[in-house]
Formats: sequence, structure tokens, C-alpha cells
Amino acid sequence: MTDLTITPKAELANSTPEERNAIETFYRAFEGRPELLDEAAAPDWQDIPLAPGQAAGRDGMKPLIAGFAVAFPDAKVTIHEIISAPGRAAVRAAISGTHAGEWFGIAPTGMTFQLAIHEFHHIANGRLTHTWHLEDWFGWLNQVGAWPATQQEGTR
Repeated sequence: MTDLTITPKAELANSTPEERNAIETFYRAFEGRPELLDEAAAPDWQDIPLAPGQAAGRDGMKPLIAGFAVAFPDAKVTIHEIISAPGRAAVRAAISGTHAGEWFGIAPTGMTFQLAIHEFHHIANGRLTHTWHLEDWFGWLNQVGAWPATQQEGTR
């Protein structure tokens, strides 16, 4: 697993060191270390929206991260930009890796990808309390050759 990359312009000028640590630790969790959610997020952290079948809170996210690590064992997060205000941060980042295991019912393709993510966090007492997120999963489907679906696949 590689370390989190933060590009030079990804600065948290209006944040505390604790807020920066919470954000960086949160993204390191997605590199196959779901236990880091305990450090980054409050016990009652809200992930918005939940994935299908995902339970609420950080314990609900941990199985997704573990599955993500199997599907994308070389996953790497690059933070491109962080815009912050006290208690809040917006993050523009990307996850890259190789599709090496089943994800979303798609058999491994061995293809590499780069998935854009945009997230908005509320932070209190050095931990994330809320995260609103948007990922480009349609772009991922296209990059691994699963989109567009063929006519035959679309009629099943």
C-alpha cells in the first residue's frame, strides 16, 4: 500500500492541525486500512449518502473499505485540493488503482483507473462528524470496460 499523496495546493489554511489530521487519516483508511476510521471519524459520524446495504456510522463503512481493498489492492488516494473554513472542509481528490477483484458485481478486469471524488466534511473536536460525497462511478465503469453495457447485457 502506498502513502497518501497531497499535492502542494491542497492546503488547509483555515483549519487546525487536528482537522488536517482527521482529513488525511480518513483518506488513508481507503488505502486498505479501515481501522483508521476510528481515529478520523466521530463514533456517530454520518456518511451521506450510504451505499446500498451499508450500515450507518464508521462501523458501517469498514466492510466497504475492506471489500474495496480486495477489489483494488493497490488503491492510492491523491488529494488535489482542500478548501476549508473552521469546522468544514471541501476535498477534491482522486483514487487510482487496478481493478483486481469483483466490485459492483463486475469481475476483475486488471485495468487501471482513476476515480474523481468530491467530498464535503464537517469536523468537530478533531474528528469528522459528517461527510457528503460524490464519486464518478460511471467514469470508473467506462475505464474498466464495463460501460456502456452491450445490447445483450442490457436486455438481461
